[in-house]
Amino acid sequence: MLTSPDSLKSRKELDAELGGAARAWLDEALAEAAHDAARAPAASGTPHPETSPYASPSWELRFAAAGRHCGQENADSVRSLLLVEARAPLSSVTRLYEQGTAAERRAVLLTLHLLDLGDTALPLIEDALRANDTRLVAAAVGPYAADHLDPHAWRHAVLKCLFTEVPVAAVARLADRARGDAELARMLNDFAAERTAAGRPVPEDLRTVLALTAPADEGGHPAGPTAAPAAPAPTEES
Repeated sequence: MLTSPDSLKSRKELDAELGGAARAWLDEALAEAAHDAARAPAASGTPHPETSPYASPSWELRFAAAGRHCGQENADSVRSLLLVEARAPLSSVTRLYEQGTAAERRAVLLTLHLLDLGDTALPLIEDALRANDTRLVAAAVGPYAADHLDPHAWRHAVLKCLFTEVPVAAVARLADRARGDAELARMLNDFAAERTAAGRPVPEDLRTVLALTAPADEGGHPAGPTAAPAAPAPTEES
């Protein structure tokens, strides 16, 4: 099952589902994250004198243990809450992504849009889009990618979803970014033609995105969709 940012649970929802021991663990973990955020160095980036530059905050250890203490079904939500509570800086986000399991990486990707990082975390999105793990690809095309990927990279992210059969419903703000995008329409038609020539079916999601690329008419309504190439007619040899 693919997780989306919209499926992340709130603290209230988690408290209603977790048992007493898990709730107590989460209370402690979030308190540690909040404490670290309160102690955050000034904008100059100078670390606290008592803190080793090589030491990871204690809440980052909690991040890795979230599934064990709160259940794998709640791990994404717990990890996301920790990142937000800690106001995780790029250094922490990058460390957790690069050193984490696929599940931990997914939680980072799902939370990027909730952190004050600007476009500095784009390398993490780009890395996830190079992966073949559909869970990472789906998490990478969320709101952060919609806000920060340039048009060229965003189009290739949409194609990556089609290649890996990630539902395009995972792509945040798909309709807004696809509208009137003639280059995306060209790429989709080329992909459809390649599939057809190879005797493979054209994904229905491709037709969905292709319809969204139609520019609005003068009345502001979407124009009719461009049809994907049809399968070639059988010949006598076939």
